[in-house]
Amino acid sequence: MRGIEVDLTGKTAAVTGAASGIGKAVAQSLAHAGAKVIVIDVNEAATIEVADEINGTPLVLDLSDSAKVEQTKLNVDILVNNAGLQTVSKVEEFDPDRFAYIHRVMLIAPFLLTRAAVAGMYEKKWGRLIHISSAHGHRASPFKSAYVSAKHGLEGFSKTIALEAGPFGVTSNTIAPAYVRTPLVEKQITSQAEVHGISEAEVIEKIMLTAPVIKRLIEPNEIGDVALFLCSESAGMITGTSIVVDGGWLAR
Repeated sequence: MRGIEVDLTGKTAAVTGAASGIGKAVAQSLAHAGAKVIVIDVNEAATIEVADEINGTPLVLDLSDSAKVEQTKLNVDILVNNAGLQTVSKVEEFDPDRFAYIHRVMLIAPFLLTRAAVAGMYEKKWGRLIHISSAHGHRASPFKSAYVSAKHGLEGFSKTIALEAGPFGVTSNTIAPAYVRTPLVEKQITSQAEVHGISEAEVIEKIMLTAPVIKRLIEPNEIGDVALFLCSESAGMITGTSIVVDGGWLAR
């Protein structure tokens, strides 16, 4: 019986939102396995810092600018669509421009980058498309209409691409974590405290960790390891599905 070894030497990966949080952890995991990683983020200084750290290539890109994203050329073996953001607001108070902005970053950009990447993958007869979704890609929560709808859309998009790409040796999957210890979640804690009129400690205990049976936040490197596995040859028959990392939340 052999263990799983992931050797990505000779592979090129692109990871969005890679300057911090989950994206940074994924970029580190892929680079550690030998991949050359294109670090994509809107934060120039942090993008360069992470790229230098992992001997990768920085690409400063505003994913809300769909025209620029569409012009981006990607010759990669692995694409990880991770970038995301959150706004907590009642539907009747939700700024329509903000709603559209979130969808451009979290749904339109993954479509455009996938569109740019698949032709090269099809030629090589190998590729990995990984989309960082969320437990909110399967369940809803109040006051998160833009985020929840974008993640649900990403789940459907990934399944569709899996059907199209499978005959070319390309897989498409989502990773759907519950709350991960990232800057995005830290901001959510503050926003949720304001909306609900409770303390930040109560947000973690009474909102974020109510559903999971394992009562802790997920660490970014745990998601990085799942992404790395999906890039392995052992995961070659896993496609069109969602790897849920939620401490038992969706089992309820």
